[in-house]
Formats: sequence, C-alpha cells, structure tokens
Amino acid sequence: MRLPIAALAVALAAALPLMAQQPQGVSDALANLADQPASRISFTFDRSMLQSAQDLFGNGSASSLAAVTIDTYRYPQPAFYTPEAFAALVADYNAAGWKHLVNTNATPGQNAQPDRPLTDLWLHYEGTEVRDLTVMLRGPRTMNIIQVSGSIRPLDLLHIAGHFGIPKVDPNAVMVPAPPGH
Repeated sequence: MRLPIAALAVALAAALPLMAQQPQGVSDALANLADQPASRISFTFDRSMLQSAQDLFGNGSASSLAAVTIDTYRYPQPAFYTPEAFAALVADYNAAGWKHLVNTNATPGQNAQPDRPLTDLWLHYEGTEVRDLTVMLRGPRTMNIIQVSGSIRPLDLLHIAGHFGIPKVDPNAVMVPAPPGH
C-alpha cells in the first residue's frame, strides 16, 4: 500500500515533537562540521511507524521507542571535519548532560579526515534509563546522524541494530567514555 505524499508529510510532521531533543547548538555545529557544504536527507520513523514494524524485531524491542530520526549528509569531495567545530559539537552535548563514547582506534588526523567510517555515540540518561541516544558515523564523503528517542535498554540496541539506518555493532570498535571536555 502506498501513502500519498501529503499523508507522509503529515505523519512526519506529527513525529517532530517525538524526536530526540538535540541539545541547543547541535544543529548549527553539524551544519558547520565539514569544510564544504553537503546535501542532506532526513527522515523520521515515529512511534506508530515503529510499532508497525514489530515483525522485524519479533520481541517488542521497538515498542518502547518514540522515534528514530536519520540524517544523511553527502559531500561532493572527501570532507575535512574541522576540529574546532567538532569540539563545539561535543561541548553542546556535554553542556546538556549527554555522555559521549568514542572509538579509541582513531588518531586526531583520522578524526579530521577519516579514511573509514568513525563512530561517536552520545547517551542522554533520565535517572538510570537511557532516554535518547545519538550515533554519528563520519566517513570521507558521508556523515550519518541517527537519533533514537524513547526508553532504551542496551539489549534493545542490539535487536534494532541493522534496521532503520542504525548501524550493526562493529566488533572491532573499542568504545570508551570520552575524556572530560571531549
């Protein structure tokens, strides 16, 4: 069954209040992160769309999610991710109380000009529960931002990995808490 464009637009507009709340300044920092303009595609799966996809998960993992938003930035040339702009992005998340996990296998040069996708993960807790998370995958010519909002258990992440643009867990990545201020 195909939805008319207007119905899809209404569904996406209704999902906007359910999206993960980005900390103030994050949108500007993302727009200025690379040394060149990018084309951008963005879409959101709201709660009803996620519940319709329950058969993908088979265990109810998506039932606790409010929204999944995916933004894809494509660069015409290999991007240089400006260290100062990335530091501003990290500072915006830190100021809002988000916890940052980074891939320790990347050098400062690879962070600025990656030759392979690099992953950053931010978690926002409400008490002991993860309420929002943001995954950033930066590559030479693309950057993907995946935001997940809702009540999220680590086991849920494993179940939804590989669906809705959420990357599968990389067994070679070593994710550790970022040092203070990073």
